[in-house]
Amino acid sequence: MSFATRITRAPDPFDRDRADEALSLLGELPDTLRDLVAGVAGCSPYLQRLIEAEADWLREALDSEPETALHEILSEANTAEAADLGEALRRAKRRVALLVALCDCGGVWSLGDVTGALTRLADLATDRAWRREIDAEMKRGRLPDTESDAGGFVALAMGKMGAFELNYSSDIDLICLFDEDAYATDDVHAARSALVKATQRASRLLTETTGGGYVFRTDLRLRPDPGVTPVCLGMAAALRYYESLGRTWERAAHIKARPCAGDVRAGERYLEELRPFVWRRHLDFAAIRDAHDMRLRIRDHRGLGGPIRLEGHDMKLGRGGIREIEFFTQTLQIIAGGRDAGLRVRGTVEGLGHLSAAGWVDDDTAQQLAMDYAAHREVEHRIQMIADQQTHLLPDDAEGFARLAAFVGRPEADLRRDIVERLERVSDLTETFFAPSEPAATGPELTEEQAALVEGWRGVPALRSERALDIFDRIKPILLKRLLAGPRPDLALVHFDGFIRGLPAGVQLFSLFEANPELLTLIADIAGTTTELSAYLSRNAGVLDGVLGGHFFTDWPGEDELARELSRHLAAETDYERQLDAARSWARDWHFRTGVHHLRGLIDGAEAGRQYTDLADAVIRALWPAVIAEFGGKHGPPPGRGAMVLGMGSLGARHLTARSDLDLIVIYDAAGEDQSEGRRPLPARTYYARLTQALVTALSAPTAAGKLYEVDMRLRPSGKQGPVATALSAFEAYQSDQAWTWEHLALTRARGIAGGAALIEDVEAVRRAVIRGDHDRSQIVADARTMLDRLAEAKPGGPWDMKAGPGHMTEIELAAQAMGLLACSDARAPLAQLDAGLERGLLPEETAANLRRAYLLFSRVQDVKRLLVGDAFDPADLGAAGEEMLLRETGSEAIGALSDRIGNEADAAAQAVREVLDGEG
Repeated sequence: MSFATRITRAPDPFDRDRADEALSLLGELPDTLRDLVAGVAGCSPYLQRLIEAEADWLREALDSEPETALHEILSEANTAEAADLGEALRRAKRRVALLVALCDCGGVWSLGDVTGALTRLADLATDRAWRREIDAEMKRGRLPDTESDAGGFVALAMGKMGAFELNYSSDIDLICLFDEDAYATDDVHAARSALVKATQRASRLLTETTGGGYVFRTDLRLRPDPGVTPVCLGMAAALRYYESLGRTWERAAHIKARPCAGDVRAGERYLEELRPFVWRRHLDFAAIRDAHDMRLRIRDHRGLGGPIRLEGHDMKLGRGGIREIEFFTQTLQIIAGGRDAGLRVRGTVEGLGHLSAAGWVDDDTAQQLAMDYAAHREVEHRIQMIADQQTHLLPDDAEGFARLAAFVGRPEADLRRDIVERLERVSDLTETFFAPSEPAATGPELTEEQAALVEGWRGVPALRSERALDIFDRIKPILLKRLLAGPRPDLALVHFDGFIRGLPAGVQLFSLFEANPELLTLIADIAGTTTELSAYLSRNAGVLDGVLGGHFFTDWPGEDELARELSRHLAAETDYERQLDAARSWARDWHFRTGVHHLRGLIDGAEAGRQYTDLADAVIRALWPAVIAEFGGKHGPPPGRGAMVLGMGSLGARHLTARSDLDLIVIYDAAGEDQSEGRRPLPARTYYARLTQALVTALSAPTAAGKLYEVDMRLRPSGKQGPVATALSAFEAYQSDQAWTWEHLALTRARGIAGGAALIEDVEAVRRAVIRGDHDRSQIVADARTMLDRLAEAKPGGPWDMKAGPGHMTEIELAAQAMGLLACSDARAPLAQLDAGLERGLLPEETAANLRRAYLLFSRVQDVKRLLVGDAFDPADLGAAGEEMLLRETGSEAIGALSDRIGNEADAAAQAVREVLDGEG
């Protein structure tokens, strides 16, 4: 489509004489083009002069599509000779400015097209200017030799240029850097000196105004500490600055940073190294206060506070202006972008869309702000087009507003009303985010002992900074109110005391609470359970991030989706140690989610057990290939058919608790291959033994992000005496000819988790063959009874020990495994194994019912115990929320009644176990 056919609107010519002068220079034009040219020239003296200067070019350009015209402008400037570069770039700027104005005012291009065209010119101009001056330094022999592109120099486009959002009369913000590694150590100083000179000349070339105009006003002050650093800085020096002294506004500025000129690849590597500074691992709600303080400083400095008044209002920095939308978007990106890479986008409208999709901004707010942003930018462009001034101020007189209204093509009254409505709407939508309502000044009345405890918090590490104290004082009234609302306020306060004393720092966490007061209820719930859970949270406060991630209360995704998600996280990290850290952080968040859901009664213990198992399965499935890849990088790919991971015990039976170890066996099939093929080949047996050790290390070794699981491999053939990895043939032979009865019993709960599907199926075939083989019932029962007698010799851990003791879980599981083996059942879970024995007539219905009822009760208590305190358990130490959870899970009315019930069920179960293992029934 031609230019003329794409026009959808036109300004009203404010100055008819200027409009007529412009039209007289262009000859015959279609009516739509005549109206557009007249409106543009009649409203903007600057554009009328450009039409006069570029009339011959414009007549031809208007006959083609605007995209073609833009391409030709940029191509001509890009191929200009170095000696003519200044004039070529100024000519390109004039023509792009004219083309963009016509496309913008005529509705031919969208806002993104308009700002994108301006940015493309800025990129080209920057690259050409710096390359010319760097080349000059090379020819003069001032720049040492290097193989790096552009001498290792890169310009980072910042702000609107970085986001392809340049406004009509914008300066360009650049950070100029060079890669010190591109030079020998002794040459770095000379390189810096030469590149500084090149930067000064290139900046002057773009900024200098001649009779042909200027290219772009260039601002280099966004670099680190601009008052003392050179205009071109070494990348290593810049990284050191940001790592030690970087501020929140500099992090926000780098959201939009983009290599635009010179050695772009070096610039991309630099930004990747800077990523941990910009994108924090945890949700960063302290950024809200920083951004709010910055907004207030800008307002105070420029006198932009107070009510909205249209005359002279700053459309960029004033209340409800463009910067409010940008700050809102960037601050939310800073908060959550460290955890969600999908939020790391440069554009404002694009950022709002991603924030909406991720659940950080509701759809209506995101769409409204995006529309208001576009409308604000359109008014901004018209203000700047009038005289090519870098201004954002609305006119302060009647004539100026009349001209602006004509330029926008709206009645002045309508324009005024629309601008005021947009400014107020943007202010309302963003102000509550940056400055939420303050909590009540006073909290609940405290007893003398409570007040002393609270006063002691002022000396803890988390409150050592004035900033942390300031935030905490604002949230303390709400926090205390919620902590003291329960039936055991003193205990909740003591538990929270353990939490706050364990925090290494407080600013980020307290900012999180201030921005999300609903988290204080969760903290109060956790403090209302046990000291141990509170202490865990103080060591792992980052798990609270997950509560706000948008998916914390959605349906459980299941093992397959979890494994895929973790695999994506691991694939995003190229360093193995960082992969292990990523796995720990990821698993910790999901583990915490299950615990919170269990604590709050959203799921019961049985579902929690399934979820903990899904999580462990997903971790093993995703980490196993990463471990193989890391190990294989040194020793070659796994010889033969590879190895599989077999889950045993509670993992195999799919009921882990919050603190379960992982019982694992690794089985491999070298398929006749004697050794691996790699830089450091290993014999197959050694290869798989060391690969297994690498897996155990990946799962259990503590890193900066903590540890995943304890791993127990004692259930492998021959136990501690056997190799840590077992060949498939040896595994089959051992199970067929050498395994003890207890090993066959343990095999009833085995389940393949990770590895090749064919190998997993072969191991499962061995398991099925063992279970379905001919069994001597008397021998199995006798051996199981011997095991039962040994269990009886072990002292239980107390009245609330659900595992050990007569009739408790370990004894019931032993009886269930015996039933599963004798019934030749594939079932792995204890209750399903008891059902199999019942169906085969191996135990009476009443006996099975007694065992089932006891096991369900003990499992529910055990699930709660393992979440709240671990093994050492005294109900008197539970807070109100913990006691409530225990009673809810077991369907009991009081702790005393529950204790009596446990004793009665254990007695009945102990009798039932002995009936089963005496062979009766």
